[in-house]
Amino acid sequence: MDSFFDRMDQRWRALPTGKQHRYTLYFFVGYLLLTAGVVAKVWYDTGKSKNDMHIEHIENPVLKKNESPTRLQDTLTTIFKKSDL
Repeated sequence: MDSFFDRMDQRWRALPTGKQHRYTLYFFVGYLLLTAGVVAKVWYDTGKSKNDMHIEHIENPVLKKNESPTRLQDTLTTIFKKSDL
């Protein structure tokens, strides 16, 4: 892997300075356009969304009192008990 990067570095350094500058400018403009596109898309999506955030109290399911303890029993044990009758 190091030899690959060394070859790429040598090829880059062999380019004339003007070409290096032009390639760097092209990559920067491409990055700038991509960034502007992503920012515009996020801005459009958030502006279009009419969803309001509703903040409510989170209830602990362990502390719920309305469930009966018999419902929480193992079903296999219940079936075996019924078949013994």
